Amino acid sequence: MKTLILAGGSGTRLFPISREKYPKQFLKIFDAESLFQKTLKRARHFSSDDEIYIITNQDQKFLARDQAEESGCACHILTEPASKNTLPALYYGLQAIAHDHGPSTVAVLPSDHLVQDTSAYGDAFRSAEDLAQDYLVVFGITPVFPHTGFGYICPGDAVKNGYLVKKFVEKPDYDTAVRYIQEGYLWNSGMFLFTTDMFFEECRKHAPGIADAFAHPPSDAFREVPGISIDYGLMEKTDRSAVVPLRVPWDDLGNFDAIYSVFEKNGNNNAVVGEYIGIESSRNLVISNRLVTTIGVDDFVIIETDDVILVAPRDRAQEVKKIVNVLKAKNDERVVLHTTVHRPWGSYTRLEDGQFYTIKRLSVPPKKRLSLQLHHHRSEHWVVVTGTAKVTVDGKEFFLRKGESTFVPIGSVHRLENPGLFALEIIEVQIGEYITEDDILRFDDDYGRLEQ
Repeated sequence: MKTLILAGGSGTRLFPISREKYPKQFLKIFDAESLFQKTLKRARHFSSDDEIYIITNQDQKFLARDQAEESGCACHILTEPASKNTLPALYYGLQAIAHDHGPSTVAVLPSDHLVQDTSAYGDAFRSAEDLAQDYLVVFGITPVFPHTGFGYICPGDAVKNGYLVKKFVEKPDYDTAVRYIQEGYLWNSGMFLFTTDMFFEECRKHAPGIADAFAHPPSDAFREVPGISIDYGLMEKTDRSAVVPLRVPWDDLGNFDAIYSVFEKNGNNNAVVGEYIGIESSRNLVISNRLVTTIGVDDFVIIETDDVILVAPRDRAQEVKKIVNVLKAKNDERVVLHTTVHRPWGSYTRLEDGQFYTIKRLSVPPKKRLSLQLHHHRSEHWVVVTGTAKVTVDGKEFFLRKGESTFVPIGSVHRLENPGLFALEIIEVQIGEYITEDDILRFDDDYGRLEQ
């Protein structure tokens, strides 16, 4: 069995802990692993590393690469030329799998869901392999309460280890959700199992525009295809769908109230990541890097990051999208990036911004280097905090060690590299009339960014 993991996303529903370029699947707020890494671990129950494919977008491909490497998983990473929802992404990924391995049975896993990794999980996928030779299989979760934020599946006649799908239904109101549970409906988990041949055949029948587009190179196909989900574009149209019950705890963690529901609670039913003192306060979700204190506060979400604080009643936590929309309308980059920004060569953290200067902390892992580049509008001062830096400025190479510094004038061609075995950290002070990330001209880059 091969595995295709969907790892894109916009990062808006859990703002401010997630951002457009750092969506929830890469956050490590549950334990030492991200949801993405947990998904990789589950995939390895039935696929070898060479049989696992990740599909993500340009902004997140290096996050996926780094977290896969951190997990010791040498999998394949595919990059969408454009984000067009799940059906085009799946077609692209399954094409790659079929090209590398021939006709295959493929498990499709979202990377941003919390799934309890029990023996029942792997057993459900393995038991569904036979069914997947004849049907497009979707896994359904037995509802534990009438949730109005999930799609539902109505099972029909029994077939092999599952049921034919009678119909898919969208997110219901509360009373309808109660009736669905009474009638045996299942939550739509967004996890699938099918063969590449059947998927392509059903796409040719029900989504011919997608199939025709992918007769061309992916860069052309993604320009032509509309943004469309697998549910709407294929599963709701095909008469060859089946559902297999997946009896494991599951949640798509679509808002902060869902995060609260899965976190461990203290004596006052507060769910806390960080340090919190709550006086006569209960049932709150608190996520912060510093001490948070409350008096007489109940049922609230309190989220603190380096640059944004969110305070809202838990039952209105899903309305955080309204804040995101306000920031987008102002072209505020805080909706896109954290103060710590991950790059293919490492990361930087903005420490202070002024009218004509920016101070950053750069972290470069061993054997990584930035591009050979110049800036038209700013100079840079570098001070080494830890590690050893190999520096190139206008063709001259030299080394800097802890406590040493150098100056990079405006217009100088330069590069920073970590030749050592330990992380390199430097403090960078940028000074100029125009200090933005687009003031960069690359001459050589290990990560294929010369066109940017």
